[in-house]
Amino acid sequence: MGRPAPDGAPPIVDPRLMREVLGHFASGVTVVTADTEDGPIGFTCQSFSSLSLDPPLIAFAPARTSQTWPRLRDMGRFCVNVLAEGQDAVSQNFARSGADKFAGVAWTPSPHGSPVLDDVVAWIDGELWAEYDGGDHTIVVARVLDLGAHPDRRPLLFHRGSYGLLHRSDA
Repeated sequence: MGRPAPDGAPPIVDPRLMREVLGHFASGVTVVTADTEDGPIGFTCQSFSSLSLDPPLIAFAPARTSQTWPRLRDMGRFCVNVLAEGQDAVSQNFARSGADKFAGVAWTPSPHGSPVLDDVVAWIDGELWAEYDGGDHTIVVARVLDLGAHPDRRPLLFHRGSYGLLHRSDA
């Protein structure tokens, strides 16, 4: 459980327990990208969802420690790449700090100029709509400008601390 809060509020949840329990919720994996004058940049982001159809909005939550998100925020436009099964290494590469994350990663520009990584399941071009405090993360809401998908590809999933696959019942 948690320890009592000093002000009589509900107990404080142990972060390790929260990570373990919420790890049971399978999520897709995305890489948020943009092209700058100095070359393309991007970061891995698990916290992503569709938010609204009217207006068309998505949401994602970069860590406050992200060194890439402030640069993307300043640009105001970016692309969310939904990774496909087998792109574990891409996810891990874009989760690192400091390295050239695009080394060996093929991409093409989206209609708005942001990198669409090769072989992704889907991509969503967006522009910053709003930001909210999300504790140790920032909750970003973006207006969708354009998007596309490859229905023949299966998504990369993250579950209980590792990458997983969808299992088909007809297989």
